[in-house]
Amino acid sequence: MTAGPADEGEELAAPLDLMLTDAALGLPRRLAPNSSWFALGRRLATRPRAVARRGTDLTRQLAQIAVGQSAITPAKRDRRFADPAWQQNPFLRRTVQAYLAAETTADALVTDAGLGWRDNERVRFVLENVFDAVAPSNNPLISPVAWKAVIDTGGRNLFAGLRNLARDSLTAPRVPSMVDADAFEVGRTLAATAGAVVFRSEVLELIQYVPQQPKVRQYPLLMVPPVINKYYVLDLAPGRSLVEYLLREGQQVFVISWRNPDARHRDWGLDVYGQAILDAITAIEDISGSPRTNVLGTCSGGILAAMTLAHLADAGTLGRIGALTLAVTVLDQTQAGRTAAIVDEDTAKAAIAMSQARGYLSGSSLAEVFAWLRPNDLIWNYWVNNYLQGRRPPPFDVLFWNADTTRMTAALHRDFVRAALDNALVTPGAVTMLGSPVDLSKITVDSYVIAGVSDHISAWQACYRSGELLGGDREFVLSTSGHIASMVNPPGNPKASFHSGPIGDETADAWLKAAASHPGSWWPYYAEWLGSRSGEERDAPTALGGPTWPPLDPAPGTYVFES
Repeated sequence: MTAGPADEGEELAAPLDLMLTDAALGLPRRLAPNSSWFALGRRLATRPRAVARRGTDLTRQLAQIAVGQSAITPAKRDRRFADPAWQQNPFLRRTVQAYLAAETTADALVTDAGLGWRDNERVRFVLENVFDAVAPSNNPLISPVAWKAVIDTGGRNLFAGLRNLARDSLTAPRVPSMVDADAFEVGRTLAATAGAVVFRSEVLELIQYVPQQPKVRQYPLLMVPPVINKYYVLDLAPGRSLVEYLLREGQQVFVISWRNPDARHRDWGLDVYGQAILDAITAIEDISGSPRTNVLGTCSGGILAAMTLAHLADAGTLGRIGALTLAVTVLDQTQAGRTAAIVDEDTAKAAIAMSQARGYLSGSSLAEVFAWLRPNDLIWNYWVNNYLQGRRPPPFDVLFWNADTTRMTAALHRDFVRAALDNALVTPGAVTMLGSPVDLSKITVDSYVIAGVSDHISAWQACYRSGELLGGDREFVLSTSGHIASMVNPPGNPKASFHSGPIGDETADAWLKAAASHPGSWWPYYAEWLGSRSGEERDAPTALGGPTWPPLDPAPGTYVFES
């Protein structure tokens, strides 16, 4: 479907509550006929002239297409029709033009219906998915890249494609593979930075990394990763690892590796994970001898970190924290656009009941939801590559990490969905952490908030609003990347850039107009900011752990291998 102005902001994002409800209930629920479609039919029935006008326009366009007089062309950034054959071959060109004309007409009919915002968003979601699926580029009978593969391989691509399709159909998530399972090896080509597990509990392993400079900063950094993926997005491939980069900048780095829970852990909710973060901070204090610890939280891990710091503030012990960094983290879940249309009270209750019955939310279900948020890039692109061309997907470390899924406990799933649906973190005291009413404004340490301008999960405007909830001095950085690429952003990419500036009282859009623009990665800028809030330099420790915290296993530990 054609993107409208609203698609450039929050409506493209899919906050945590949407992902978690879809993962529990399944995507077919959103595609099934519902009251919104009956509303569309009723509204169009009262506008026969509009329907007739759209029908006449489509008939005229199809006639022009048939005689070769249509000027309809795909958007320049539409990679589906990049092969020259789509324009050079008369049949293929007409097929694409007819497809685009039908898509535009369907979009216009929904606009003509004048639906309420909820029905409008629900209907458009289904139409977009349907038109994405029936695109001519996905059709094996007419796809030029498929026929070229037949010629180039002597037809072997057909058998390879069927084999790939059978393999993907038999294993969850049932979407085209984005990367081969043997493309990387955790502990060797990914999560390869030297370190050791220095603390282990039922909930987490705490990894301490070997310093890479003779002098290190006094205050160590604790990284709190998402609870719906494994930790090593922060320690990806060498040269693309934020852990590695900060170690080279003289930071002492610790990372939480969450356990992959199962039905036995169904009752682990917000308080369990908050206490686990506090346990990690206590271990870091004992190991490092530092009075303060800096904290970096990403996505759902950022939510947990912020709530835990709010607990410390309420207890009068926020002095244990030096500074807070939140990466692609949404604390203000103000509902807007498609998310609000899809997620409602009944949906939330049904999703919570589903995960409660099993004891956890399936990681493969989350991976499927993630893929369908960007179907042309993460579904149909690989449909063409894997099945029509019979190729193996190219190795890509981020997609390997994304496919290495984890489960979420039923209690944490419930707590996250309820907090997001009620937007509880916006109102002081509306939700608690470890018995303390959460008031994010009491987090008065300096904070650094990172977002991606093209993030389809955590809209950058929502990340900016989330930063406004915090107290203290707040720096906002907007990277020209998406959800994961905004974190995996090593120096050296000539296309990278970012905006930066303090969070004030202005709106996100007003902030962007006034923000300073910088070429390159935000990592060096962050390392400088963090270094100035990490105390004095001191000699690097000569061994990991301490007398009461002996190293247990080499990094990346054992929990990361749990499936």
